[in-house]
Formats: sequence, structure tokens, C-alpha cells
Amino acid sequence: MTVKPPQLNSVAEFFAQALAIETEASERYGLLADQMEVHNNREITAIFRKMANIEAKHRDEIRRRAGDALVEGRPASFTWLGPDGPEAIDLEAVHYLMTPYRALMLARYNEERAAKYFEAIAQATTDPEIAVFAAELARDEHEHVAWVDKWLEQYPAEDNAEEDPDPPVYSE
Repeated sequence: MTVKPPQLNSVAEFFAQALAIETEASERYGLLADQMEVHNNREITAIFRKMANIEAKHRDEIRRRAGDALVEGRPASFTWLGPDGPEAIDLEAVHYLMTPYRALMLARYNEERAAKYFEAIAQATTDPEIAVFAAELARDEHEHVAWVDKWLEQYPAEDNAEEDPDPPVYSE
């Protein structure tokens, strides 16, 4: 996956963007946990809640690191291509019969995508301060990938595990 880095003009803009990414990821995982809870998929609910908490802590850490560089209310230049940021799970990828393995693979994909996004910023920027912060965030995201990989060891890979045995019937 090739990631086109955004054009960031200041450290404040970088931190505003990074904060938006982590906020969106935390909120999305929370939303997905709520959806899985409605479907009584407790195991996936717990995984998504854990990921929401991890992302919330990461968001708070970014806010702390930003310090005076983050100007509240200042718009950032958001450059991701889809409607969602590089660390948010696509809502259409979630199924009410989702298995723990599938949920963790979605989380892993998004953590990798976020790492590549920050790596691309670190490599492309001409601002050495942005490069340092972006490289740190990329390392943090790689650490999240390692955590997900460790959790994946608990669950076997499966084929067609989300096939609905009782699909909806539509009548006209």
C-alpha cells in the first residue's frame, strides 16, 4: 500500500491531524463495540472496547506530547482519501457474527495503515521536528500491531466464519 503523505506546514498542524486520527479511531472502536453488544457478541465487544481504550490513551498521549504546539480549534489539513482516517475500521467490514480472529485482523490492518501513514509523513517532511514526532507515532502504531499479533495467537484463522445461517428475507 502506497501512502501519499500530507503537506503539513507546522508542528501544530501535524499534532492536530494526529489527534484527529486517534480520536476517530477511539470513537469508531467504541461504536463498533456498542454494535456488537446489541448483537450479544460479547467476545468482539470486549476486543473493540480494549482497542477503543488503547486508542483513547494514545489520543491523550498525543495531546500531552503536543503541549504548546497544539492550538485548540485550529483546523488541520486532513488528507486521507476516503471518508475515514487511516486508523478507522470501515463500518461495512463489520458483521454481527464476526469472529475474534476477523475483528483482530481488521484492527491489525488499521494499525499497520496508521504506522505507514506516519512513516510517510516522517520521510516526506522537510521539518525535522515533524519528522521526529511522526517517526515516534509510527513506532507507537507498530507496537499496537505487535499487541494485536500477540492477541491473534489465541484465535485460529477460519474460512467463511461469518456466513449468516439465517439471512434476512425481503418481501415486496
